[in-house]
Amino acid sequence: GRFQSSTLSEVDEFNASVGFDYQLYPYDIAGSIAHARMLAQQGIIKKSDAEKIVRGLQKIYKNIQKGDFEWDLHKEDVHLNIEAKLTELIGEVGGKLHTARSRNDQVATDIRLYCRDQVSRLAQVLLEYQRALLEQAEKHIDTLLPGYTHLQRAQPISLAHHLMAYYEMALRDLARLVDSFSRINTLPLGSGALAGTTFPIDRNLVAKELGFSSLAHNSLDAVSDRDFVIETLANLSLLMMHLSRLAEEWILWTSQEFQFIQLPEAYCTGSSMMPQKINPDVLELIRGKTGRVYGALQTLLTLMKGLPLTYNKDMQEDKEGCIDTVETLSICLKLLISMLPKMKLNKARMYHAAGRAYSNATDLADYLAKKGLPFREAHEVVGQLVAKGIAQAKDLQELSLAEMQEVSSLIEQDVYEVLKLESVVNVRNSYGGTGTEQVKKQIKLARRLLET
Repeated sequence: GRFQSSTLSEVDEFNASVGFDYQLYPYDIAGSIAHARMLAQQGIIKKSDAEKIVRGLQKIYKNIQKGDFEWDLHKEDVHLNIEAKLTELIGEVGGKLHTARSRNDQVATDIRLYCRDQVSRLAQVLLEYQRALLEQAEKHIDTLLPGYTHLQRAQPISLAHHLMAYYEMALRDLARLVDSFSRINTLPLGSGALAGTTFPIDRNLVAKELGFSSLAHNSLDAVSDRDFVIETLANLSLLMMHLSRLAEEWILWTSQEFQFIQLPEAYCTGSSMMPQKINPDVLELIRGKTGRVYGALQTLLTLMKGLPLTYNKDMQEDKEGCIDTVETLSICLKLLISMLPKMKLNKARMYHAAGRAYSNATDLADYLAKKGLPFREAHEVVGQLVAKGIAQAKDLQELSLAEMQEVSSLIEQDVYEVLKLESVVNVRNSYGGTGTEQVKKQIKLARRLLET
């Protein structure tokens, strides 16, 4: 009623968010139903009016699910589209729904319900991802490959140990999502535009119906807080970073230089020019979409940093990046889960690579240290032996005992058992190490955690 002229069509388009926030309709309708029932319970509107409102909202929900709902750009957002349709269905009674609430506390409630639902769903998908990693680890305790530092072969490890490293990352990701739930699960509805309402509402009734565990204590903060969205995006950015690291390793491992794994063709594409190519496009896209997820986080952090209390239209930009991030994580996780058991491993290639590049040099140094030579001196001795091996194009275990003893008389025949690849792996039996017994313990603990 305040306006004497209509807004420009360009402004309507610029102002509208229904193109993406329509996806919040289940949460908007659920919040409105709870609000209507509370209004009736408190005697603010008639129970008969509340029943009409609830039936109308339920019909709208069914129509949207069937695809029988036309979203109107000129009605700006999901909230006004649904409310307008409600009034069309049940008459002026529909206008009573907005009693004692603002779009400010309404949208804050919707996005909290969305984040709560999606965090819970993603946590379940993340558990599936952990199971997929664990199942492969259980199959490859005895599969050996090089471990790397600086992308240079360092020490041999088991593939199970390598996969369990990503399991541990996922475990932290899961813990962060679970920990964030209580901060998401706070009800802002009832805060009004910014200062509360004059109506005798009962926010606890709404919280109970919607499953919120607590109420927002300050109405100003309630309508202007997006920390929970930022925290969700931050947690998902960390998860995406872990997926990207895995994708990067597998991209390397599929190359002709490594030849450790072969991806199933269903997850690859060819070249428009080079007929021999099989490109790991899915993995590359997972790696690439990480920047997209980071962008959503950076956008919201930048958006919020200069906003005075309380609500500002800038905050409309919180939803698109959040929704896109959730969808991106969902498809990336699902693709990795389905891809994991279908990869073919070149175990012989892995084993050969694990035994080359003097990956047992540290074990020789440890061998000498256990014989009483200070480790720094042992380190120097082994360096000389490595140099000797390089000069002769031999690995350490290929040097004769006489050649080794030229550098250190402490070296005896038993050194060859120490330098065996399996020995190098299994002797690392410290807690959390790559030794077979330790890896089995890691897997057993992980299996127990997943089953509880």
